Amino acid sequence: MKNKTIWSNRFKNKTSQSFQKIGSSIHIDKRLYEQDIAASVVHTQMLIKQKIIKSEDGNKIINGLKKIKAQIDKGNFEFKEKFEDIHLNIEKALFEIIGPSAGFLHTARSRNDQVVTDFKLWVKEASNEIIKDISVVMKNLIKKAEKNTDTVMPGLTHLKNAQPISFAHYLLSYYEMLKRDKKRFENNLELLDECPLGSAALSGTSYKIDRTYTAKKLGFKKPTDNSMDSVSDRDFAIDFLYASAVCAMHLSRLAEDFIIYNSDAFNLISFKDSMLTGSSIMPQKKNPDPAELIRGKVGINYGKLNAMLTIMKGLPMSYFKDMQDDKELVFEGYDTLKDTLTMSAELISSVNANKVNMLFMANQGYTTATDFADYLVKNKNLSFRESYAISAKLVNYAEKNKKMLSELNLEEIKKFYKDLDKSVLKVFDVKNSMNAKKSHGGTSVINVKSMIKKYKREIK
Repeated sequence: MKNKTIWSNRFKNKTSQSFQKIGSSIHIDKRLYEQDIAASVVHTQMLIKQKIIKSEDGNKIINGLKKIKAQIDKGNFEFKEKFEDIHLNIEKALFEIIGPSAGFLHTARSRNDQVVTDFKLWVKEASNEIIKDISVVMKNLIKKAEKNTDTVMPGLTHLKNAQPISFAHYLLSYYEMLKRDKKRFENNLELLDECPLGSAALSGTSYKIDRTYTAKKLGFKKPTDNSMDSVSDRDFAIDFLYASAVCAMHLSRLAEDFIIYNSDAFNLISFKDSMLTGSSIMPQKKNPDPAELIRGKVGINYGKLNAMLTIMKGLPMSYFKDMQDDKELVFEGYDTLKDTLTMSAELISSVNANKVNMLFMANQGYTTATDFADYLVKNKNLSFRESYAISAKLVNYAEKNKKMLSELNLEEIKKFYKDLDKSVLKVFDVKNSMNAKKSHGGTSVINVKSMIKKYKREIK
């Protein structure tokens, strides 16, 4: 049996080399060896407990599996393509170590439930790692925001100056996005917390197994309730890739902002040299390549999600070989997102606000025009639409005379509404404008400081 496939007795011809090449997944799923061995140990313990196999055989299996894990850990294990996947590679090695007793390992299970159990265990671990990495990025956003609560910058819509905000408020907007990203991974952890082991090929098994025992021992909440569903779906992998894609999208948007703000046209932020590269021909250049890579990596995460959805879209019940590629897609999606999160955390720590330029730009584009309209509503009993029209006329005047709103004197402003006093001049100050936004979620310093305190408590 050493060099034969498990099913060789049923077939007259050897597997073709071309099929063996495309059908083998060991170069990918060897990454599941820890999960596969852990699930096999627990499965064996259950078989012993239920008296389905003898303790003597079961203990040989468990000890043999531990030896195999030690070999793989040390890099002394040879994975063989002809044995297709991690499951058969380990089973074949087990035969070599303990002999015929290895044949009892696969009692009351199939590769169909074995692989999805391994995969779920891996996705659980990967999700928890990603959650930790997201938390690091969130903490770095808080740290940077805490230093910039009173740093005024232009808030943009359509990449045009809109209203003054604090740099801290801007940074914390991404904190909120990442908080939802964390929740998406946490939600998936809850949904996938059901153990498929014992579902066998698709219909369950006639052996008197204890699926609750194996589920609990492997850290699942409960066993799955339908054996066909257990082996035929990969929605947990899709959910993982979806959560990864959304998170990568948010990081891409942050990176895009940073690229724009760091450009010579904006010059609102700068980075440490460790987050920049030079040019092969232009000596003066300092390019934000890490930010550009973060922006670009989202394409990989999108691709993995679309590929997984495409694989699953037309599959009848229940298990098909098409699903073999699910692991490669998730592994690559995970690796890409993890690298992106690490780079994003470093990039945020590296960024410095060019406060003078931010303040200057916040004063451009008549960003306090809405404040003037609001002043008229609150103090002159005008409707907002009336006030809006007056403010628009004032902006036209300032634009024609090449002045900022804060440069207009009282007499100029009174041309558009006579009943005004010098108190109106305060509304054109961008810092006053920023701090006036005290509504829940607004950009005022008092609001932002309060939210930072809240975020610090919840991110511990």
